[in-house]
Amino acid sequence: MHPGAWWIWALGLGTAASRTTNPLLLALLMAVAGFVVATHRTDAPWARSYTAFVKLAAAVLLIRLAFAVFLGSPIPGTHVIVTLPEIPLPHWAQGVRIGGRVTAEGLLFALYDGLKLAALLVCVGAANALANPARLLKSLPGALYEAGVAVVVALTFAPHLIADVQRLRAARRLRGRPDRGLRGLLHVGLPVLEGALERSVALAAAMDARGYGRTAEVPAAVRRTTGALTLGGLLGVCAGTYGLLTAAGDSYGLPVLLAGLGAALGGLWLGGRRSPRTRYRPDRWGARAWLVAGSGIAVAALMILAASQDPAGLRPGVVPLVAPDLPLRPAAAILLGLLPAFTAPAPRRTPAPAPAPAPAPEESS
Repeated sequence: MHPGAWWIWALGLGTAASRTTNPLLLALLMAVAGFVVATHRTDAPWARSYTAFVKLAAAVLLIRLAFAVFLGSPIPGTHVIVTLPEIPLPHWAQGVRIGGRVTAEGLLFALYDGLKLAALLVCVGAANALANPARLLKSLPGALYEAGVAVVVALTFAPHLIADVQRLRAARRLRGRPDRGLRGLLHVGLPVLEGALERSVALAAAMDARGYGRTAEVPAAVRRTTGALTLGGLLGVCAGTYGLLTAAGDSYGLPVLLAGLGAALGGLWLGGRRSPRTRYRPDRWGARAWLVAGSGIAVAALMILAASQDPAGLRPGVVPLVAPDLPLRPAAAILLGLLPAFTAPAPRRTPAPAPAPAPAPEESS
């Protein structure tokens, strides 16, 4: 499976989450992402990041609710839950309060708003857990070749730094010397830094001997065109993405995003001519990758269409205080995100070691 397909699928789910504040639809989106991660996550270390993203999403939700309790909410409400002591503020801080009434409407509004951000974090965590970062960097275009090499080197050296710190701290503990505090940090940090510099110099010499950093001759006009297309395309992608994620940009978001994407791809193609290179066993974009990416795009497109046709169902109000309904068509569109769970290839898991056979009992004489 091409790692880019997982990112397109996750970004499609994230786009769908940005179009709604309905807690039932957001919970369904997070359940879909969690089910696909549970069925296709490998045993690699980078695949364990999903749990960290889920904890971060829960922390963001709790912080949003805490802000609504202690700093108030712009939503007027009549169902008062508790009244906290209010701190008087100067006249120039009008509109801001600390403490005061905590209403059910304000808490519900904060819950809906925090769930949307939590769903976005869960979708990004799913992409991080399913897409191999090394293979994703290997698939970068030639224009981003130097950046990809730098990230690969950083990802390779990070485990060595952690191993060096653990080894040096264990050696100091065995010798009865302190390994914590400022003194321990100085005695451990300096050898780690020295080893990192030695590895960096050796790696730089090896990469230079193998021809890394060589670029082809490109005319000045082509370089200027490449820079203009890449910069303009990235700005167009940012503006179009902002338009798609906001309710006011429905008219210009998609055309600007497509135009910026086309310009950026043209600039990356021209920039790739400066660093001609080959790839060892490149990842192929097959039929399964199209199905995975297409399911995420379909979820995003159907949710954008549903937001324009039924905005009340996707953005339920809190005044008056009523329970949200589950729109059937958007819910069915979200369930299309389960397609990778049945079409993507099963992950290769490391088999558990077989238990050692029990020793045979000795015969007594």
